Amino acid sequence: MAKKRMTNKRPFATVLMTCLAMAQLAAAHAADPGFCRQYARSALDQVRAGLSDPACGGALKGSRWSSDFAVHYERCLGVPLRAAGDERDFRTHHLKSCAIR
Repeated sequence: MAKKRMTNKRPFATVLMTCLAMAQLAAAHAADPGFCRQYARSALDQVRAGLSDPACGGALKGSRWSSDFAVHYERCLGVPLRAAGDERDFRTHHLKSCAIR
């Protein structure tokens, strides 16, 4: 009977260890608060630049173009560093494409 209890604990322990490892991996790749503060400030600069350009301003919709610091900061904290960089690069590309129209 003791043997049966041990076999029931193994799957639980395996799942628990897997979850812990995944949580550590996710935390290791998440952007840190210092980076995210700078990211949010830069995002607001991009939003202001876009809104001040008549060729771009009308197309700036959604949270990507929010004028709220907290929206950009919280998003950054919740995604891997690479995703935050991709978002910044998307805004940069969009603003450049508006400027050449």
